[in-house]
Amino acid sequence: MTVRLRTVTESDLPVIRTLYEPFVEETAITFAYDPPSVTDLESKLEKKTHHPWLVCEVDGDLAGYAYAGPVRKRDAYQWAVETSVYVDPEFQRRGVARGLYTALLDILEQQGYATAFAVVTTPNPASIAFHESFGFECVGRFDEVGYKHDEWHDVEWWRLTLGPRPDNPDEPLSVATAQTREWWDDALARGTAAVGDAAQN
Repeated sequence: MTVRLRTVTESDLPVIRTLYEPFVEETAITFAYDPPSVTDLESKLEKKTHHPWLVCEVDGDLAGYAYAGPVRKRDAYQWAVETSVYVDPEFQRRGVARGLYTALLDILEQQGYATAFAVVTTPNPASIAFHESFGFECVGRFDEVGYKHDEWHDVEWWRLTLGPRPDNPDEPLSVATAQTREWWDDALARGTAAVGDAAQN
């Protein structure tokens, strides 16, 4: 199995849309009602100047992706991010999500982010166990907060401390700047190794 983690490109977006579509149409994992268009994804990618978006290729096929985004738009929230990961069902339970999160969380810490949040629609024991394995802790629950597929759904917020909270924090590094640092490739390498390790267990 040949694994490659890298930054997303515009050419990936049609595949990402196809991968994401069944999660929208068939599950409440995401609260979106309609899949985004490729144009929507292009706009999203353009705005990700400070939030990484990674893809994992397995034997040349795009198997999954993970990204970070802002928790809220106000300036004081800029050191907190929300993380997401999606894996093609054909590649699930092969370490793809673990590899993507290993790299993503490493990069976010090095960029200078202090906290990562994940929002989990419940019940979802697999996602909860996955986030717990990275050290996330549940910090809040909203009962019956979203309505989709003819029923109300609860969500939980899970938090991971990424780094220190200094008195005068620098702004997080942009993705463009982060990609020039040696640790960027090291993070991708650790993520790639994590895919292989998980697949062997």
